[in-house]
Amino acid sequence: MLLDDASAEFHAFFERHYAELARFAHLLTGEADAADDLAADALLALWHRWDRVRAADQPAAYARGVVANLARNRIRSAVRERRRITLFRTRRPDRIEAPDVAGAVDVRAALARLPFRKRACVVLRHAFDLSERDTARALGISVGTVKSQTSKGLAELERILGGRAADELAGRRS
Repeated sequence: MLLDDASAEFHAFFERHYAELARFAHLLTGEADAADDLAADALLALWHRWDRVRAADQPAAYARGVVANLARNRIRSAVRERRRITLFRTRRPDRIEAPDVAGAVDVRAALARLPFRKRACVVLRHAFDLSERDTARALGISVGTVKSQTSKGLAELERILGGRAADELAGRRS
């Protein structure tokens, strides 16, 4: 198979720098498997912009910058995920001596009918007793969105379950 000049040049660049970029990614993330993925993703991005990259003064430095940005994004995502998990692990469920199984089935069925964001807001706010801020952080949305989605979700639950059941779910005892 004949390679054009750009393909041959990129292939040589790949062979010369892949291991270096993978080691760099490993040092940034501390994860060997992620390092290979990051180096491959960076080289794929470079291939898509190879005309600009090969014209750069230092293509290897450009490649290291791409790896650094990809690693930063991966680390940020991992930190956000750990925060979300921590929010759920720190909450201990209260033990209920004699749960209302029929009521729980009705509530679960009603919750399943809600769109995901409304359901998540209602569950985190009222079942897990998270603050609006913690709910927003867990879902990656604004506090205002949490407020509106929770309100709309409770209104839909009230329509589905009836007013008294929705009030009890939300902790508003009459």
